[in-house]
Amino acid sequence: VTLAEEHLHDHFPGFPVMPRTLMIEGMAQTAGVMAGFIDDFSKNIILAKIQKATFFKLVHPGDHIVYDAKLTETRPEGHRVGVRATVDETMVAEAEMMFVNYRDPTASEDRQENFVFDGNFAQLLRTKSGGKDV
Repeated sequence: VTLAEEHLHDHFPGFPVMPRTLMIEGMAQTAGVMAGFIDDFSKNIILAKIQKATFFKLVHPGDHIVYDAKLTETRPEGHRVGVRATVDETMVAEAEMMFVNYRDPTASEDRQENFVFDGNFAQLLRTKSGGKDV
């Protein structure tokens, strides 16, 4: 989190803190990648519900947020993921989210387009992980 981020100048003037909505966004993206991993990024994973979100501490410029996602339930129609946000190993927020495996009802099974994870996504993760399997 840096003061170079434009949203911190208005949230709040003179006392900048990371907006909780953007922390939810970071948690949802992290949890969505975890849910996508379950099916080798072959399905469209859509955030369906934030069941619970709790915030414990404010996050300020200079803090480094780490998001950690854990799959808590998986079914053919979707997944439940718990995600935590920490700063210096201190939990600042946690949430439980549900994701659905979206299917286009107008398209046949062989014509389902993956608009969430394209073919380059797993390759990008492998590049960033030093070639380890993702």
